[in-house]
Amino acid sequence: MMAAKVTMTGTDKAELASSEVMDRVGARLKAQLGPDIYASWFQRMRLDSVGKGVCQVSVPTAFLRSWIQSHYQELLIEAFKAEVPATLRVDIVVRSAVRGGGVRLRQEVRPGEKPSASAETPARPAAAKERPLVQDTSALLGAASAEARPRTVANVDNLGSPLDPRYVFDSFVEGPANRVALAAGRAIAENGPQSTRFNPLFIHAGVGLGKTHLLQAIANAAAAREDAPRVVYLTAEYFMWRFASAIRDNKALDLKEALRGIDVLVIDDVQFLQGKSIQQEFCHLLNALIDSAKHVICAADRPAQELESLDPRVRSRLSNGITIEMAIPDLSMRRAIVEMRAKALAGEDPSFHLPDATVEAIARRVAGTGRDIEGAFNQIAFRHSLGQPLTPEAIDGLLAQITRTSAERRVRIEDILKFVSRHYNVTRTDMLSARRTRTIVRPRQIAMYLAKTMTPRSLPEIGRRFGGRDHTTVLHAVRKIEAERGKDEAFSEELDLIRRMIEE
Repeated sequence: MMAAKVTMTGTDKAELASSEVMDRVGARLKAQLGPDIYASWFQRMRLDSVGKGVCQVSVPTAFLRSWIQSHYQELLIEAFKAEVPATLRVDIVVRSAVRGGGVRLRQEVRPGEKPSASAETPARPAAAKERPLVQDTSALLGAASAEARPRTVANVDNLGSPLDPRYVFDSFVEGPANRVALAAGRAIAENGPQSTRFNPLFIHAGVGLGKTHLLQAIANAAAAREDAPRVVYLTAEYFMWRFASAIRDNKALDLKEALRGIDVLVIDDVQFLQGKSIQQEFCHLLNALIDSAKHVICAADRPAQELESLDPRVRSRLSNGITIEMAIPDLSMRRAIVEMRAKALAGEDPSFHLPDATVEAIARRVAGTGRDIEGAFNQIAFRHSLGQPLTPEAIDGLLAQITRTSAERRVRIEDILKFVSRHYNVTRTDMLSARRTRTIVRPRQIAMYLAKTMTPRSLPEIGRRFGGRDHTTVLHAVRKIEAERGKDEAFSEELDLIRRMIEE
């Protein structure tokens, strides 16, 4: 039988070309901003058309469109110009999908214009349509519900971000680095009103140390209690989107009443909370819930007092309760993580087996976060799926490749600020302030440059850590120091000295 010949139409070719351009633009953005920021704001962006100097992209919500235009418009244009040299501007439009229909509705929204009154409410983030939720405000905000929505445990309407059913206490690896945080989370989730002494509970840790897993485990366990508390899990991004949508639709009061009626509020990635009005509403919500003896659990990548972009009242309120840090896992924890993943994969694929020596090697050599260990294990699992033999030599080579880049990820902006301020005899407070004297501006620019070159932080993240500055300020500092370094050999040696002090 002859194989059927597959031909591509002009539309197919155009879609393939657009996909390739978007992939290259995405790679540039991910390299500049880091994988976390890219996943939050650009993962769902699509390239719709290219022509006459205009690249048109689409995103699923009006909030995403507004946020990208406000914070990343210049970077987006630069990325497209690098791949499509004739680009003069990038237009961002909003797309939405009708559930079960496959019909796509689009309303173009350009800078300075508002959506028409008939515009459809921004689509909820895609993940929210695929996974069960704990609560949703659609009914509370007056939206009609034609059919029952998926639920985790409680028979309540949906209000929050999606919960992953895999994130439960049983799958959370306990160890010295997280034992206190886990105990506090269990007490709140299982004992309810008897644990108000932990209110609010603020958990902070670096990227990949299990904050999100623990917070979702708390939400899942609390929602499963017999007294059926009203539980809401929100990311900072989702919280901002909710309020932006409610304000646009003149339903802000309904949303406030819905949020004040819950029993357990869990908010992740508080460091991304932006906007004066949004932060004021968040502060009012915290006060209302805590004063009513409702539980509030928050998480961020650093202590509340170091979240310079947050309103001082929010920082004070979050610092008033119990603050717990989750540290990098020790050897026994890392070993337990690898063993748990290996056991789970062996249950799906009986041919998979990791010898104890290999488990030990992974745990010892990947001395980073839980996410680093997961990444190393996934690399091994992927090679097994391709039929490659997992010999000791192959594992050794793979681990050597993975661990070569781990040292750079461990540098923190706090370390850079400490050493730069000490080297130039200025205070950390001055470097984060609005003062613009040369004795302060130059060390600040050097610290920004080192933060960009020594950490995986994006320009917007660095700007927030340096007193809430815009990403363009950081970009200017990086380019300025790079130019000076190329011209002045003594200055280049001075930067290398500071870098070695930080790394050591």
